[in-house]
Amino acid sequence: MSKHILFMCVANSARSQMAEGLARSMAPAGVKISSAGSNPTSVRPEAIEALSHVGIDISAHFSKTVDDIDAESVTTVITLCAQEVCPTFLGTAEQIHWGLPDPAAVDGSPEDRLRVFCEVRDDIEQRLKVYFVE
Repeated sequence: MSKHILFMCVANSARSQMAEGLARSMAPAGVKISSAGSNPTSVRPEAIEALSHVGIDISAHFSKTVDDIDAESVTTVITLCAQEVCPTFLGTAEQIHWGLPDPAAVDGSPEDRLRVFCEVRDDIEQRLKVYFVE
């Protein structure tokens, strides 16, 4: 079975979308990358902009529900929630949790909000560098 990594959070709008975009750019060939949420909304424009700053285009991404994912194909689930209740995945996949703050919950100017999205992006990127070396 080939490797399939699923990134999950509640809205599938920020952290999991950025993780999906970053992981697709970093994963070894043949690794399938997906993201989903327990209560999907829409991709945050700040997430799109934060990734565009590092040359990754997720402007065509859309929020997906975990029900859209073939649970049997998933080998690893990485949840990205911190303060909120993380969705659960009922498949047999390896479960990893990266508790990251929700950048969409930050108040402030557009510049302040984008800065937080970029900080979370950088955190995800560092974790993925370690993950893909293992």
